[in-house]
Amino acid sequence: MATLLPNLENFYVPFNQLTGSLPPSLSNASSMVQLQLQVNNFTGSVPKQIGNLSSSIEILVLDNNQISGSIPEGLQNLVNLEVLLANGNKLSGAKSLSIIGNMQSLVQLRLDNNDIAGYVPLSIGNLNRLLVLRLANNYLDGGIPTAIQNCKSLKLLDLSNNNLSGVIPTQLMGLTSLSMGLNLSYNHFTGSIPIEVENLKNLGSLDLSHNMLSDSIPRSLGKCVSLESVRLQANLLRGTIPLSLDSLRGIRLFDLSNNNLSGQIPKFFEQMHSLQLLNLSYNKFEGEVLTEGVLNNSIIILVIGNVNLCGGLPGLNLPPCNLRRPKKRLSYKWKVCISTVSSMILLIFIASSLLVFWMKSKGKQHIVSSGDDFHTRVSYQSLHKATNGFSTTNLIGVGSFGSVYKGVVNINGEEITIAVKVFNLQHSGASKSFMTECEVLKNIRHRNLVRILTVCSGVDYQGNDFKALVYEFVVNGSLENWLHPVESVDDPPRHLKFHQRLNVAINIASALDYIHNLGETPIVHCDLKPDNVLLDEDMVAHVGDFGLARFLESPGETSSSIGIKGTVGYAPPEYGMGNEISIEGDMYSFGILLLEMFTGRRPIDESFSDGVNLQNFVNTALLGQGSPISKVVDPILLNEILHGRIPEKALISILEIGVACSFDSPQERLNSSEVLTRLNRQLALLMIFSKPKREAKGL
Repeated sequence: MATLLPNLENFYVPFNQLTGSLPPSLSNASSMVQLQLQVNNFTGSVPKQIGNLSSSIEILVLDNNQISGSIPEGLQNLVNLEVLLANGNKLSGAKSLSIIGNMQSLVQLRLDNNDIAGYVPLSIGNLNRLLVLRLANNYLDGGIPTAIQNCKSLKLLDLSNNNLSGVIPTQLMGLTSLSMGLNLSYNHFTGSIPIEVENLKNLGSLDLSHNMLSDSIPRSLGKCVSLESVRLQANLLRGTIPLSLDSLRGIRLFDLSNNNLSGQIPKFFEQMHSLQLLNLSYNKFEGEVLTEGVLNNSIIILVIGNVNLCGGLPGLNLPPCNLRRPKKRLSYKWKVCISTVSSMILLIFIASSLLVFWMKSKGKQHIVSSGDDFHTRVSYQSLHKATNGFSTTNLIGVGSFGSVYKGVVNINGEEITIAVKVFNLQHSGASKSFMTECEVLKNIRHRNLVRILTVCSGVDYQGNDFKALVYEFVVNGSLENWLHPVESVDDPPRHLKFHQRLNVAINIASALDYIHNLGETPIVHCDLKPDNVLLDEDMVAHVGDFGLARFLESPGETSSSIGIKGTVGYAPPEYGMGNEISIEGDMYSFGILLLEMFTGRRPIDESFSDGVNLQNFVNTALLGQGSPISKVVDPILLNEILHGRIPEKALISILEIGVACSFDSPQERLNSSEVLTRLNRQLALLMIFSKPKREAKGL
């Protein structure tokens, strides 16, 4: 093909089922600028003739294929190549990286998830224009060459999951351009964390976990004031947590687990209002555990495996701090005896508590508070009063297992608007859904998840079982009502603009990334759809309804015990064939939801027939084989594009993400981290695109 098209500039065929070897004839396209063959099934090696490709080529994308062998030396002839993405293949060869080091125009280089062995070459220092370097999940060994200091433009460096060793060079800490992240996890680095880490003032994420780093956490880390995520777990760190870390007020995740750290837990953690997870487990901390401020939530702080800690919230199961230890040391026999008796008492207590919990006592209410806004218990009577007797005028939604009512309660003299989800316990699976949602929501907390305030389990005025969840009320309702508004004279339809939809998509992806990747146990939502996404007063999205959710580590679970695996149209096709639930299943639902947000069409649209669904409807349009893009996009957004307020490329990129998430094959779907990166990139480009117009308007 390329032989017959010498003027071909862009060859773009991603996300197909193309097979066979890469055609050497492509190198005859003397005008080629972009060659993108990602996410296909190409095999064989990169042809040697690729070095004959146009010297003007700027972008070469081969990721997520089955390409093997070494990178041919001729590749360094492509002197103007800026983007080389070949991650997710089977590339090997010790010389592959040394060849790359001579391509001085590179801005982005991804060779992660391959089989490349050998050392990181000194020539890597020649890439002084490089912004992103990902070499994770290979077989690299040796150390990081000091020549890395010449990569002055580097914003992201990921060398995780290799066999790298030695000390972390101080020259690496001189890369003040690093802002997106520095990831050296799962290697064999030794020595100390360099005190020169203080130079990385713009760094957002630092991951040095699962190495053999020793000594103490440097006080200078406190000068990295942009940090949002710090992972230092599974090392040999000792000493106390430096008080200088008080300055890291934007931190969201701080993991120091599985080290030899000691001393007391610093009080400044209470004031880190962005904190979502503080993991101090399996260290040698001592003293009282903090309970004020942001740490007044047992979900945020993990301290298991610290035998000398006491106090804290009840959920941490630590002994009270006012117990004095005996002055005399007990003999081994007494220790065994006391331990045995204590264990028996604890088991009896737990068994008794469970028995009481399941026994129905007429008129009794049992409330479990999980929110830090509710300092008083909320009874069935209070919820009945708050919702005007669960009146239909207060009804704001009906789901598979119950109804949701709007209510107002008075807490310490302050009126708080709440949403009360009352479960219809006559419905099969409703009770299980209640327990599942309680179990999931007590373990997670994120700004893009609906916030639960308290749980009520008891009996109503007729003596029937009553179960309800009380949520923070989200004022702008569900995404469903914004995407498909019902026409009404009293309530005119509301619509979302392009940038609002993009922000909502980023919020949802952030929530998925959190439950999939950032918790102790991955959680699968199982029912992601517009009805289960709520928008607050700032149009920030919050994912809710975890009634079908599952912890991924559940053994032997091939289907939901409730008998439902999501909603038709949003549930992935493999669930219908009896496959196990998976994170990839959530990503399919997200992909369909994303396509729905930007096309305005439901996944089961009445216009679809003859095997057409939302995914292949959009995909054929992107490939130029079906309706034009202008016929695919939501007409409400089309006006923004036609008037030049939104670039059509941004829309196409977002639709491509939706298609890539909703492939039939789970293995081919994008994960939440990749989606989040791509959507944030589109948001940044959108801001750049709109900036000149705002400036011109002000002239």
